[in-house]
Amino acid sequence: MAAEIVCEELPNDICAFTVSSSGKRCLLETYAKQNGAVEYQCRTSEVVVEKMADYIETDACVKACGVDRNSVGISSDALLEPQFTGKLCSPACYQNCPNIVDLYFNLAAGEGMILHYVHVFNRRILFLQFLFQRNIICS
Repeated sequence: MAAEIVCEELPNDICAFTVSSSGKRCLLETYAKQNGAVEYQCRTSEVVVEKMADYIETDACVKACGVDRNSVGISSDALLEPQFTGKLCSPACYQNCPNIVDLYFNLAAGEGMILHYVHVFNRRILFLQFLFQRNIICS
């Protein structure tokens, strides 16, 4: 039987993108010590993952999806970056890494976006950037 995953007991380098035994996402947070130094610690969030618990994301998915295990908190900001969504939408990520896709799908939904449309929009931005860089279109 595998050990129970408790976010507060995890090392910081595997905290982000882990789902605890209770089905809640773990997240890396910062706090200031009394001497002013900033420390990191893994905490249990209130974000519940349906149909998944006791899960530590694989290094292969972290790489395929372009996420960073040193990410602090949970944010939808990355969805505005075409390079990030390009990796998130890649078959290596989208078809093989349901934990990360689920996280960003729910973040997008919370912002009133549908992940599919974020993918389409960002692909168009990347295409326009490609054309602009090659002087095919002018600003």
